[in-house]
Amino acid sequence: MNRRLLTILLFAFLVALGCSLVVYRLVGRRIAAAAQPKAESVIVAATDIKIGTILHDGDLKTAQMVGPLPKGAILKKEDAINRGVIANVYQGETILDSRLAAPGSGGGLAATIREGMRACAVKVDEVVGVAGFVTPGMRVDVLVSGNPPGPTNTDEGPKVKTLLQNVEVLSAGTDIQKDNEGKPQQVQVVNLLVTPEQAELLSLASNQTRIQLVLRNPLDTEVTHPPGSAMANLFSDVAARPKVRSTGTTAGMSHKTPSRVYVVEVFNGTKRSEEKFVSGEEKQ
Repeated sequence: MNRRLLTILLFAFLVALGCSLVVYRLVGRRIAAAAQPKAESVIVAATDIKIGTILHDGDLKTAQMVGPLPKGAILKKEDAINRGVIANVYQGETILDSRLAAPGSGGGLAATIREGMRACAVKVDEVVGVAGFVTPGMRVDVLVSGNPPGPTNTDEGPKVKTLLQNVEVLSAGTDIQKDNEGKPQQVQVVNLLVTPEQAELLSLASNQTRIQLVLRNPLDTEVTHPPGSAMANLFSDVAARPKVRSTGTTAGMSHKTPSRVYVVEVFNGTKRSEEKFVSGEEKQ
């Protein structure tokens, strides 16, 4: 074969190989760029932020997030500044719109109250407050105990009743109040999220009875109907007694009418004799 022709074919092969390599790299980069998720800027907490805090510029920072963003993620600081936090936010956590109060509503406890609900403060001690385990977000039942009004209930003693069930705890902490001598003292206060009607019941119960909080599983939302208990029930005989089955007649007992005895005198000439007859039976 002509040597010149071989040279041309070899040169064309090298050019084609180089073009293929360039195209392969360009296409590979585009495919890799399309497959890799694009990073987006989101607003995260620069430090731990407690509930009720008003957000400032120093509380927030921008971070890059790859992949789908959480629902309601804040993308600009302007959308979060001067809004109250209604749930604890930890450092590096994405700021969500659902974790912030409405613009202009301020901060503090009031910003955490949902529309149509009320925050009712209840004074408790460590025992009543479930020894400090009642924290915001927990669910509790409210029990009241005392002496019911009316003369008919004095014999049974104090009673206890479940007043409210599955109530959310908004906050729990201490408050400084003064005793009868005017000295400051710490009082445990728990704020419960209730309806206006439930707030009236709690206000009346806190003044007239003793309140006990009972901690419950947040997943247990079933509302039961306990009948309540009285002091007399604690000392009553709870052992099962055999039931007497009522029947129409009593076994082993007969209801026979008492027999009557008749005495008849019989005269046979000068002889006199007596014969006795029993009613309902043969003659004896």
